[in-house]
Amino acid sequence: MSNSLYVQYGCGLCAPDNWYNFDASPNLWLERFPVFGRLYAGRKNLGGKRIRQRFPSNIQYGDIVRGLPIEANSCCGVYASHVLEHLSLEDFRVALVNTYKILKPNGIFRLVVPDLEVIARHYISSHSSNAAIEFFNATGLGIRNRPKGLSAVTQAILGNGGHLWMWDYKSLKYKLEVQGFVEIRRAEFNDSADSNFSIVEDSGRFVNSVAVECKKPCHQS
Repeated sequence: MSNSLYVQYGCGLCAPDNWYNFDASPNLWLERFPVFGRLYAGRKNLGGKRIRQRFPSNIQYGDIVRGLPIEANSCCGVYASHVLEHLSLEDFRVALVNTYKILKPNGIFRLVVPDLEVIARHYISSHSSNAAIEFFNATGLGIRNRPKGLSAVTQAILGNGGHLWMWDYKSLKYKLEVQGFVEIRRAEFNDSADSNFSIVEDSGRFVNSVAVECKKPCHQS
């Protein structure tokens, strides 16, 4: 492994060449099947257009909850943008354990999730008759339609698009402290002292979101 290893998990289609990029999407998993994967990724609609964009070749399938194929104490930086809200509370705890494990002492972890406090304040102050609907749309909680048909049910079971747990800064800070992270602070877009994070961050993902930067302490392994 490089002495300057940077890992991003839940990367979606964002895959800078100088980062190790992982995603746990079922679509990525299916794409990487020999033969079948090429057929699946090449599906087109009736108009002849590709159904969705393929994942870049430098993205690896990897689940932070199960553990990434990364050596312990090897990463200078780890980044997770709009992925941790898709985990259950227990899986979130495991994700923090595994993130902490792969970081070097003094390594930086930056994360971004939708800000529950911002969404809740908007809901409380709203005079709209649709305030409750807007709240659930903004949080990604609730179920608009029950899946029907084999394809829809399969996607609902295998997919990970819904939000399972929401966070604000106070709750994130507490969970990070429990895990052992230090120097925990609110972060803003592109404000890290480590310029490598500027390569992977997207300003749009910081809107109505809470971002946090923290470190693994020097005296921990």
